[in-house]
Amino acid sequence: MNADKPAAFPVSVHRRKLIQQGAALAGTSLLPFAPRVLAQGGGNQPYKGTTINVSCWSATYPKLIQEYLPDFEAQTGIKVNYDLPGFPVFNQRADLELSVKGSSYDVLNLTFIYIARWIGAGWFTPLSQFINDPKHTPADFDYKDLLPAAVSTLSDSKGEPYAIPWTADAQIMAAARGDLLDEAGLKFPGTLDEFSNVLKVLKAKGGPAPFATENVYHWTYVPFLYAMGGKVFRGAPGDLFPLLNSPEAIASADYFASIMQNYAPDGVMSYNFDQVIASQKQSKTNLSILNHAYLTALGQGDSPVAKTVRYGWVPGGKAGRFPQVAVHGWGIPVGSKKKEAAWEFIKWSMSKSLLQRMLKEKGYAALTRASTLETPQFKSAMMVNGQDLGKLYLDVVDSSKDGHMAYRTVHVFPQTGQQINKAIGAIISKQMTAKDAMNLAQENLLADLKRAGVKV
Repeated sequence: MNADKPAAFPVSVHRRKLIQQGAALAGTSLLPFAPRVLAQGGGNQPYKGTTINVSCWSATYPKLIQEYLPDFEAQTGIKVNYDLPGFPVFNQRADLELSVKGSSYDVLNLTFIYIARWIGAGWFTPLSQFINDPKHTPADFDYKDLLPAAVSTLSDSKGEPYAIPWTADAQIMAAARGDLLDEAGLKFPGTLDEFSNVLKVLKAKGGPAPFATENVYHWTYVPFLYAMGGKVFRGAPGDLFPLLNSPEAIASADYFASIMQNYAPDGVMSYNFDQVIASQKQSKTNLSILNHAYLTALGQGDSPVAKTVRYGWVPGGKAGRFPQVAVHGWGIPVGSKKKEAAWEFIKWSMSKSLLQRMLKEKGYAALTRASTLETPQFKSAMMVNGQDLGKLYLDVVDSSKDGHMAYRTVHVFPQTGQQINKAIGAIISKQMTAKDAMNLAQENLLADLKRAGVKV
C-alpha cells in the first residue's frame, strides 16, 4: 500500500454519531488585563458585568462544578457560559479554536493527550504570572499543595505551569458483584491468566455479563498491550517509531477483542463510561476496567451494588502491570481577552474549600490536593467494604513514575489514538483479524507521522 495514502478501515468502524454542537457562545465585552484584587469574602463583586466562556469534556468533576457555579457568580459577579460536550467533540472544538488563537474561550481543559501539542505550540497562557503574584493569588490557595506529579505533567521542561490539575485519572478494576466471585471460590484477578479464568467461570454460571469497558480503546486496551510486552512506540518520547504490529501488539489486540466478543454485553462497542457504570449498578455487567473516579461511584451513596463491589489493580502479564494514569487541568488560552476573570474561575474551582465541599457533599474523591487526601472525610469515603481505595488510587498514580505513560503525551498521540481505536474496533466487530488490523494501523500511523514531520 502507498504510505502516503493509508487504506481505510471498514466503514462501519467509523460510524460514531457525534454529539450535536451546542449553541454558539454568547459574545461578551472585553476587559483590560490589569490587576484587580478580590476583597475577602468576595461580597463586592469586583467583576460584575463580566462574562467568561468555559469548556471542558463531560467528566464527573466539571459536572459537579456546574452545580456550584451560582456560588462563584455571587462571589465575583462573573457570569459563566459553561459548555460540557463529550470528550471527542470537546477536543475537536478546542483544538480548532486554539490553533487560530481565538478568543471564544477564556478557560479550557488542557487535555492529557494534547499536552505536548497545545503547550508546545504556545496556545496556553503561562500561569506563574498569576500564581506568584499575591494580587491575583492569596496564600491560602496554596499552589504547592497540589500533587507534584500532576503539576509537573501540565508544565513545560522548564517547570512553567500551563494548567491547574483538577484530576489525576487512575485506572483500576472493579467487580460490581464481587459476591459472585466469592460464591464461585474465585479471588479478585491479579494476572491475565487469573482474569481469563474468572471471566470463563462467571460466564458458565450465568448472571451478569462478566466484563465491559468503554469504547476509548487507546485507553482501555493499552494496559493489555504493555502487560504482554508490547509498546505503542519504541522509545517515547525520543523514539516515536510505532510498534502497533509487533507480535505482542497483535497478540494483545486479539486477547482484548476476544474478551469483548465473548464476555461483554450486546452493544458494548457503543458504551461510554456512563453506560458501563449504569450497567454495573444494574447488575447487568460485573467486572470493568475504568478510571477510579467513575468506579468509586459503585460503592457510594445509594448504589445498588455498594455492599458487593470489590476493587483492585488492572491485571498484569509477563512484562508487569501497567494501569493508565492521565492528568487534566484548567488552563487559559492565549487568545482570551479576560485572563484575569479566567484565573478567578480557576482559583475558585480548585480552592481547598470547594474541593472539601465536593468531598463532603458529593462524595467526589478524585482529588489533586494533598491536604484533602489526608482528611478524615477522604479516608472515610475511600473505605468501601474494607478496601482502602485511597491507597489504591495513590499507588496507581505513583506507578506512573516508571515512565510508561510517556507514549501518551507526545504531540502525535491524537493520531496514534485514532489508529488504535479503529484497529481494535475492527477486530472486536470481526471485520478484520488482529494481524490485518494491526498491520493496517501500523501502516496508517507511519503515514500520519510522516505528514506530521516525525522522522521514523
